Amino acid sequence: MTAERDPADWSAVIAVFFLALVWWRLGIPSRIYFDEVHYVTAARHLLDCTRFNPEHPMLGKTVLAGAIAWLGDKPLYWRAPSALAGAIGLFAFARLMWFATQRRAVTLAAQFLLATNFLWFVESRIAMLDMVMAMLAMVGLWLCVSALRCPASARWRLAGGGIALGLALGAKWSVAPLLVVPGLVFARLKLADTGKRFLWAKDGGAVPGMSLPEAALWLGIVPLAVYWLTFWPAFHWTRLPVDPFDPIGWHQYMLQLQDSVVKPHPYRSQWWQWVINQRAIWYLYEVVDGVQRGIVLIGNPLTMLAGLPALIWCVWTGIRHDRRDALGFALLYLVSLAFWALSGKPVQFYYHYLLPGTFLMACLALALEDAWGRADRWRWLAPAVLVGSAALFAWFYPIISAAPLSGGKMSYEQWMWLRSWR
Repeated sequence: MTAERDPADWSAVIAVFFLALVWWRLGIPSRIYFDEVHYVTAARHLLDCTRFNPEHPMLGKTVLAGAIAWLGDKPLYWRAPSALAGAIGLFAFARLMWFATQRRAVTLAAQFLLATNFLWFVESRIAMLDMVMAMLAMVGLWLCVSALRCPASARWRLAGGGIALGLALGAKWSVAPLLVVPGLVFARLKLADTGKRFLWAKDGGAVPGMSLPEAALWLGIVPLAVYWLTFWPAFHWTRLPVDPFDPIGWHQYMLQLQDSVVKPHPYRSQWWQWVINQRAIWYLYEVVDGVQRGIVLIGNPLTMLAGLPALIWCVWTGIRHDRRDALGFALLYLVSLAFWALSGKPVQFYYHYLLPGTFLMACLALALEDAWGRADRWRWLAPAVLVGSAALFAWFYPIISAAPLSGGKMSYEQWMWLRSWR
């Protein structure tokens, strides 16, 4: 079989167009909205070396502070890091797909599905921590998976992947369960190839020539060390600085702060509601900048639901036909969702579905590729879902992008297909 051509050029084009669409009206609303109140304020305090919002890691807030310091304290500049991270992360996700599958069409389809799944777009237009975390997570996974395809450069790829995953954890803890996946996969493949010698053997496994202890360095010690370094600004707060030699005590304090938020919130939800796209979050709905505008966070009604049977298919075909790409993305989805399903955090929100929703688009693309390859009645599904995803993105675009709404206060009605979205 002839090797397919790497679609990196087209993936870059899609990412640039996505960035252009995100950037359009990025400065609107021209004031803080939704959770920007926490993170923009934290960034301002960070510039003054004072403590604020200590319950979250530092890197995302440090990036926001850097944007304000270098560019200015304006809405466009608060949101620029998320916009850039969204575009880079979209490209990194495509690279992850390519190195996992080595198939051009499924790579571009997955990237397109993610660009139009609503969550990735909305989170790319708000000054929160999630998109910096998601971008670094995609870069880290891309580098780790590419090490399997490029053994000659595997060492620096795993090292880079470990650094990126450590930085992702330093942006937001949502990525925590993904940090253990590359190391477990490496150990599993090494054990399968070398048996009892797997602890020290350099032959066999995911990267021939690399032992398990060395992989533990790049995928375990390096991410934790990088994560520790992301707290550097907190070590220098003028009042109540973080003790760099007491990470356990500091993290206990962070967890205590997160668990202390128990007051009911009108947009709180549970993991199973995210899966069926039942509960929306209204980031904005009011007259702002001279006209009625809205920003609602929901998933694409077509692809978020179509992804569920695709997930089941990925698990089935991964086990039955040894499709490691399908099983891998299904496991990434399940692991990242289980983190929230098993979490003791009392108040959770739909934006926590960002990472699971990302891997769900990979599962959907793989299932659509299989449908397209069948010379039967299911072949039409692939183009139909892609066109449908684009059409729904275009239809919902005004209500996910703060566009002017002409229908006044009740403008939102045409998009509220479920009562639970109101």
